Amino acid sequence: MKSPASGAVVIVVEDEVIVRAATSHYLREAGCVVFEAATAEECLDLLTGKRPIDVVFADIRLPQRSGLELARMLQRTHPQVGVVLTTGARLAEPVPEGVTLLHKPYTLFEVERRIGLLRVRQHQQGRRSLGGV
Repeated sequence: MKSPASGAVVIVVEDEVIVRAATSHYLREAGCVVFEAATAEECLDLLTGKRPIDVVFADIRLPQRSGLELARMLQRTHPQVGVVLTTGARLAEPVPEGVTLLHKPYTLFEVERRIGLLRVRQHQQGRRSLGGV
């Protein structure tokens, strides 16, 4: 059975190399095109490329700029990009509206499922903006 996340172009933003590598590998096996970044700045650099990005999957605790700051920036500069944030800590501030929060520990299947749900939502919004549905 084909994954609902299959075909999604995803940036995995995680400063822990092992976590980033495992998540990226799993998503590639699920049919996603995956780019990796260790910081919010690396993610923003990838977003300037020619390839459209569907989803950014980011840890909240990142060096320099947090995942929350990254999510807010993406909502302003790349509103078409879905955002999934993850954390193992209690949040001191709310997650921006429209951003998916996934608490650690999570399963890789749950990451795949959340990306698939964002893809469905993006597809539905695209159809509505074109006059369909």
